[in-house]
Amino acid sequence: MPMTTTGDKIQDRSLADAGGKGLFTKELEEGLFDGRIDFCVHSSKDMPTKLPEGLEIIAYLEREDPRDVLISPVAATLEELPFEAVVGTSSLRRQALVKRLRPDIATVTFRGNVQTRLRKLEEGQVAATLLAYAGLRRLDLASVATQVLSLDDFPPAPGQGAICIEARSSDIETRALIAAIQHDATATALTCERAFLETLDGSCRTPLAGYAEVEGRHVNMRGMILTPDGSQVHELALEGDAAQAQEIGRKLGSLLREMAGTAFFDGWS
Repeated sequence: MPMTTTGDKIQDRSLADAGGKGLFTKELEEGLFDGRIDFCVHSSKDMPTKLPEGLEIIAYLEREDPRDVLISPVAATLEELPFEAVVGTSSLRRQALVKRLRPDIATVTFRGNVQTRLRKLEEGQVAATLLAYAGLRRLDLASVATQVLSLDDFPPAPGQGAICIEARSSDIETRALIAAIQHDATATALTCERAFLETLDGSCRTPLAGYAEVEGRHVNMRGMILTPDGSQVHELALEGDAAQAQEIGRKLGSLLREMAGTAFFDGWS
């Protein structure tokens, strides 16, 4: 059943100004509550850390490539963009990471679906834009990427590249049906990342990045927080048993908050 969310409709301002991540889930969750639909498919990075009572994420599909890409008709890499070039992106994380690497670059809000953003780029509205590699790959548009940015220099948003399924907590039949497509390693990684995000009270107004890698029964989580202008950065990594993924994410968030100090977060509100 196709549905359009408020987040899809708003194209003239950033999500932070419009109301946050919940704009991509509100109408779908209303459909769950009134019984029109049995489950929703979401991009995990669009999901708030606190879901309405009675709803929950019941499965994760195997994660796609979590990296970001630069798309530019004027430069092969972020480093090669012209001095004081303008980059279009609606993500505060991407804006902060760009400014961290290239303080001279100006950023402007860039909304719309992938095709709309590519059209704006072709029209010369900006010198470059940044998108999730996973989204391009799913649309069979990976070839438009000019540069695939490294996880070290340009860590992703928590949940980036992972598709999740949301349903009513009480719907045992749907939960049993969807369980067959659960990808355990992705679920472990996202449990860690979402705990990290929740501990830092992450929202669309919070420039932060976090990515957990799972190998067997081991999880390694890296987290980063930035000021919006990218001038101050704090990052840490923690690892441990995958069974403790949630605790690892929470601890990493708490350690970064302690490291940065209260004053660091004043500019995020």
